[in-house]
Amino acid sequence: MDKKILVVDDDPELTQLLEDYLGRQGYQLATAADGVAMQALLERFQPDLLILDLMLPGEDGLTLCRNLRARSRLPILMLTARGDDMDRIIGLEMGADDYLPKPFNPRELLARVRSILRRAENPGAQALPARALHFAGWTLDLAARHLIDADGIVVALSTGEFRVLHLLVDTPNCVFSRDQLMDALAGREAGPTDRTIDVMISRLRRRLNDDARDPALIKTVRSEGYMLAAKVERQT
Repeated sequence: MDKKILVVDDDPELTQLLEDYLGRQGYQLATAADGVAMQALLERFQPDLLILDLMLPGEDGLTLCRNLRARSRLPILMLTARGDDMDRIIGLEMGADDYLPKPFNPRELLARVRSILRRAENPGAQALPARALHFAGWTLDLAARHLIDADGIVVALSTGEFRVLHLLVDTPNCVFSRDQLMDALAGREAGPTDRTIDVMISRLRRRLNDDARDPALIKTVRSEGYMLAAKVERQT
């Protein structure tokens, strides 16, 4: 079955371009110009991926992203004409899986779309056969792609959060550089000023109730990267 993509943008020329280009690549597309139309299409169209513009009439893309992420793990690619680092960091903090500034090359957009959908379909493709990973009172459910705390309470993760945490938990006590984590997150190298991974690690620490000032689980290794400092047990 063709993958379905919902594009939320109030620029009719851009939405038409995406409909034509991604349609030729075999994707089914639906478009919405604002959050109200988006909500209606989410239920009716049931997309596999949401391409969401930051600047929209009514509720902006960041608000829509945050509200959607609170109840869903639907992959989200944010688009915006404002391409500075802070906008991208805020978008990722709201739960977006990736971020692409306008203007963009349609081929790059296609690559990002394919990468996000591939990660969503096969989050544990590189892992040994296991259904769950247990560490420090937490369980990372590889099938459902979420965390479970010691009391059995489920903590939802975005695709990006799951991907980074899975890599750390799957290979504990091993230092991963930002570039390695970026590759796992988005299939591309991090730029020298790219704080994407730092933001993702901060989000994961909050999920794990890990003190950012003195983290016990996700450790920062100065000038090298990050590592999970815990014993991990595999459930097959």
